[in-house]
Amino acid sequence: MSETNLVRLATEAGIGVITIDNPPVNALSPGVPEGIITALRAAEADPAIGAIVLIGAGRSFIAGADIRQFGTGRARLPLGSRVYDVLDACAKPVVAAIHGYALGGGLEIALACHYRIAVPSAKVGLPEVLIGILPGGGGTQRLPRLIGPRAALDMIVTGRHVPAPEARTLGILDAVLADGADLRAGAIAFAQSIAATRPLPRVRDRTDRLAEAREDPALFDTVRKSIARRARNQKAPYNCILAVEAACTLPMDAGLAREQELFAELENSDEARALRYAFFAEREAAKLPDLPAGIAPREIRTAAVIGAGTMGGGIAMSFADFGIPVRILDSTPEALARGMDRIRSNYATSVRRGSLAQEEMDRRLARIHPVAAYADLADADLVIEAVFEEMDVKRPVFRALDQVMKSGALIFSNTSALDIDALAAETGRPDDVAGTHFFSPANVMKLLEVVRGTQSSPETLVSAMALGRKIGKIPAMAGNTDGFVANRSRAPFNSEMVILLEEGCLPEQVDRVMVDFGYPMGPFAVGDLAGLDIGAADRRRRAAANPNYRTLPIADRLVELGRYGQKTGAGWYRYEKGDRTPHPDPEVARIIAETVARLGVAQKSFTDQEILHRLLFASVNEACRILEEGKAYRASDIDVMWLHGFGFPRYRGGLMFWADGIGVRAVHDQIAAWHQEHGERWAPARLLTDLAATGTPFREAKAAPMV
Repeated sequence: MSETNLVRLATEAGIGVITIDNPPVNALSPGVPEGIITALRAAEADPAIGAIVLIGAGRSFIAGADIRQFGTGRARLPLGSRVYDVLDACAKPVVAAIHGYALGGGLEIALACHYRIAVPSAKVGLPEVLIGILPGGGGTQRLPRLIGPRAALDMIVTGRHVPAPEARTLGILDAVLADGADLRAGAIAFAQSIAATRPLPRVRDRTDRLAEAREDPALFDTVRKSIARRARNQKAPYNCILAVEAACTLPMDAGLAREQELFAELENSDEARALRYAFFAEREAAKLPDLPAGIAPREIRTAAVIGAGTMGGGIAMSFADFGIPVRILDSTPEALARGMDRIRSNYATSVRRGSLAQEEMDRRLARIHPVAAYADLADADLVIEAVFEEMDVKRPVFRALDQVMKSGALIFSNTSALDIDALAAETGRPDDVAGTHFFSPANVMKLLEVVRGTQSSPETLVSAMALGRKIGKIPAMAGNTDGFVANRSRAPFNSEMVILLEEGCLPEQVDRVMVDFGYPMGPFAVGDLAGLDIGAADRRRRAAANPNYRTLPIADRLVELGRYGQKTGAGWYRYEKGDRTPHPDPEVARIIAETVARLGVAQKSFTDQEILHRLLFASVNEACRILEEGKAYRASDIDVMWLHGFGFPRYRGGLMFWADGIGVRAVHDQIAAWHQEHGERWAPARLLTDLAATGTPFREAKAAPMV
């Protein structure tokens, strides 16, 4: 599309209106910056135009740069000739009129304008750090001049989106229009009111707010210390701080040059490439390549949840948080009351932390309705079963739901591993049944694994995926296999980490390696948080179904001794009363040594890399089996599940992307060597062998249609 079609100039009441029209979100794709510059120069040259409005067509102002352009080796324009610089130097006042989003390069364009106004629902932000770079269009230099370095650091280092009312308070916006006001008309009126103002208020000329840094010389080091834990192994947050620091210590043009240097250090870094990959993988996961195009999801106005336990309550909160009324049912009034108390407590904790207003808590709670009988759910548009993870407990629930739910209602199960087809067979409408596997805590974790049964209709699957997006989740499709995709691919990791203890490791050593790698918690600490009894129950189920299933005697021994984790004060670690800090426990070392002596396993020492590769290569191999069996569409879908279901460090892209960094041949050869050393659990997947033979990267592995 030509720049003329992407950007157009019209004149109305003495105001030049430049409209950006690059659907769907007016990204700064090639042609858009050039079109803005052409329109600006035409407006400057037109004596009938006294001021200029820059506005976006469709649903947004400018939602950012075209991320596909980063890392492509494209030539960067010299300072002074970029769209930001041309806006800054415009001789006539330019008003940015913002609706939807002004993010990244979009906000940088607005900051280069002389004035900024918005509708109340608009959001602004500089989220570049989330894809491993920093704002490269002057954002790190203009924003501190406008709102001060402290507030600018908060926005730039976190990448958060700022609602228009807050942006007005900070000083980013000059005005926020009234609810329902017409943005174009309001912007033209505003432009008329300031058309004669001189000198023009350029952000680059402001220095008063920069005094904040002089008054607090420790500001930047304080911010560095505050992000040390969450920014571990990452460079982009620290370069963002350096760029804002440059705004406070250098003249504007020198600061812009420094911003460019710091940007260049990041653009092609491993971190940035991994984060860009994750960004696109999430969008790819929404695509269902083997379903007919154009299927509309069913409308979801009301929901229901069976089971008021930790998972059921979290699922109910997920609906309430996004404005959907939800009814919740449990087997006894006492269990239901406990569940509602837990929901209230969870919301109250958010209020105490300041992350939720009391009024919003009250609104959300009012959307959750405890009910006494299945009949009370009958007219809900969908119902999610979230009872105890045993088939004999779930089967009667599905029979009851089949009897009472209205025709066309969607019936989903929150099972993490059980056969969706077996549950669907308990109903007379298997086409309306699918799995919706939430991750704990359900109201917090982003992943929603949608599981397709053999008879799940395309409409049901599309509706489940759409539901995930509607309630703020990142949905990804899985085939109906034991553990589905996420838990099945993770299971070898879970086994291998305990097997390492048999061979000479301690829990704290393994956890340290994984935290150093980038996980927020080590896997043994996570096990204690989730409950070791839950893992033991899953192992018993798997062992009953598979006579060759490898037992984990150390883990089973801890459970036999009542060491379930945090809830009992002891698991892989010990816990002080009222404290969730894991403390290495000599008793665990004794249990390991005792069990190993009985098993007669030879002991050895491990390097950090051996520990890391033993855990992750085991899951890479299983992921290849899942793909070759047609239970996942793409390797990138597995990466999305690991990022949002298991806390895999985002700046490493995902399990399969990380493995590509090592090389498919190197991964295959190591797994083949461990197959010789450790036996059948390390047999290379056929797909892994094929990828290694052809030199095909893991990220290009696909399996569609799904079976």
